[in-house]
Amino acid sequence: MFAKNLAVSLLLGAFMAGGASTQALAQVKIGVVSSSTGPIALVGIPQKNSVPLLPTSVAGQTIQYIPLDDGSDPTATVSAFKKLITEDKVDAIIGPSGSPNAMGVIQFVAEAGVPMLAPVGTAAVVLPMTEQKKWVFKTTQNDDLIAAALIDHMAKTGIKTVGFIGTADPYGDNWLKVFGEGAAKRNIKLVGSERFQRQDTSLTAQGLKILSAAPDAVLIAAPGSSSVLPQITLYDQGYRGKIYQTHGAALPDFLKLGGKKVEGTILAASLMLVLDQVSDSHPSKKAATDYVAAYEKLNGSKPATFGANVFDAGLLLERAIPVALKGGEPGSPAFRSALRDALEQVKELPATQGVYNLTAADHSGFDERGRELITVSGGKWALVK
Repeated sequence: MFAKNLAVSLLLGAFMAGGASTQALAQVKIGVVSSSTGPIALVGIPQKNSVPLLPTSVAGQTIQYIPLDDGSDPTATVSAFKKLITEDKVDAIIGPSGSPNAMGVIQFVAEAGVPMLAPVGTAAVVLPMTEQKKWVFKTTQNDDLIAAALIDHMAKTGIKTVGFIGTADPYGDNWLKVFGEGAAKRNIKLVGSERFQRQDTSLTAQGLKILSAAPDAVLIAAPGSSSVLPQITLYDQGYRGKIYQTHGAALPDFLKLGGKKVEGTILAASLMLVLDQVSDSHPSKKAATDYVAAYEKLNGSKPATFGANVFDAGLLLERAIPVALKGGEPGSPAFRSALRDALEQVKELPATQGVYNLTAADHSGFDERGRELITVSGGKWALVK
């Protein structure tokens, strides 16, 4: 199915490049909003590059994708979503790339009754569940699942005090809350908390405050390239305690930008970072391996896990659309509502990041199969043994 969909997708791309319109062919319309430019481009570029790999037909229906770039700007995200909803009349939207961007458009998809598959880090887009958030599905692991693995490792290795540095946005907000609550239950004390903006170029003051607290370890909660600066700042200031990162740091550029200064980092993330070290029996290994190979063939480089979050959204839609077709025709409110309901019923779907089991209460749907404890060893990702 994957190879067939990829072949169809490439052929469709060639057809579009030839100047012919696919409007008449498309029956299900899916918007895709990514930040392929701007401060979070390292997150958005692999997401944009994954669009050609998404399923282009299912259950006899052709799928048309309408990609837009919001330039990492939450205001532009709102404009893009409004255009997709009112002008293009899409049946669902994949995106946006950033957590603040996603929080700012929930009300619009809810009011329009258009399902949104958000490939963002913060669990705040789906928790706590509300009437508006029931239209949002999250294709990344919830923070509490990742935090539990990090806290367990801290407890087992004797970490008693932790400093926190996170982005001053919904991503950092939720991580501070989730980690603080989980750490307290394991008698791990939070001795310092600092925040910063993703576009900041210096974190000297924040680093010095954390240093003065002398924690056994530091947790950095930041997505994409913004995860690197806090760590190299602490390293340059002489901190040699253990550094933990969230799944927001799970991208090749973390290793490139951090170099030797991120050696020994501990994070929990999907199996994609360590595919060659994961057992063949893992239910997601085949999907992840196929995605990485197809992405590399198309783009000439391996994808960051952020791209896989968009690809998984396509797999979820591929599973849900046949069910939703029983509730209405594509392009109708009835179909969109049925699509939302069908997504909520997805069970045991192996994807690149883990296995999805969605419910009315859980719109992320990952369990322990969606995370691995990983370290940086010799400049490469390695499973923590």
